[in-house]
Amino acid sequence: MNQEVLLQEAAAAIVQRNAEGALAVARKALELGADPLAVMEQGFTRGLIQVGDLFERGELFLPELIQCAEIMKSVSGILNEAISVERREIAGRVVIATVEGDIHDIGKGIVVSLMRARGLEVHDLGRDVPAETIIRKAVELDADVIGTSALLTTTMAGQKELEETLRREGLRERFITIVGGAPVTERWARRIGADAYAEDANDGVKKIFQLLAERRR
Repeated sequence: MNQEVLLQEAAAAIVQRNAEGALAVARKALELGADPLAVMEQGFTRGLIQVGDLFERGELFLPELIQCAEIMKSVSGILNEAISVERREIAGRVVIATVEGDIHDIGKGIVVSLMRARGLEVHDLGRDVPAETIIRKAVELDADVIGTSALLTTTMAGQKELEETLRREGLRERFITIVGGAPVTERWARRIGADAYAEDANDGVKKIFQLLAERRR
């Protein structure tokens, strides 16, 4: 089978939310000796980016978006096992969590999947995570980026607390910080001193890469 056809099938399986089809494409790619990294980046990731675009245009809704992210997670597991450690170029290390007091996790899984698909090493700490715990893990892993999500206006203060704690402990310049979530805005990000605001998954990944590139100049 022509590799371009395989890549098109991979992308289409994600867009069409075809879990069985996506897994079949991943397995077929390995059976045919296709480059698993190319299948991941040029096939499945291409599909996930299309899904993000459809969501932004209002042509896809949150349940479908979550379904696509779960499918992406499954095929990532299969293909990542076939990619040698030496070939896994890590674009950056990210620690991400939903802030303390917030048990909503919708959307973060999509962000995590897209980040991993684009070559970022992501450590998802889950929901309801205190600022101190997030910072401690970021220091332990020598992370480049700390991402926090807040889905309630009442829990947005957790993002502010993280920024204040980083400054108080002399760690603010060590990490790039990015905030997101339904009630979060660009204005809020500037107010608390975060480096960036992620309007959605695509926007968040794009801004992380921009900030990483600026830091490495």
